Amino acid sequence: MSSDRLGLIATDPAVLSGQAVIAGTRVPVSVVLDCLAAGMSAEQIVEEYPTLTSEGVQAAAAYGALLAREELVPLGPE
Repeated sequence: MSSDRLGLIATDPAVLSGQAVIAGTRVPVSVVLDCLAAGMSAEQIVEEYPTLTSEGVQAAAAYGALLAREELVPLGPE
């Protein structure tokens, strides 16, 4: 996962109890992954969550793939 994409994922204990979110939003990565798993396109997800961008959706998918490979990626507040 490129550092540019990683920069689109943030964790902050003050935002949604520290869940990984798309930076600058309160949309959890898990919600984006659930939407993708349900068959929604990036465009549909952005339409449903207007604070997201297609790059944010791609970053969530890449972050999910990273986790599936069991790599530990330390994230800090923005």
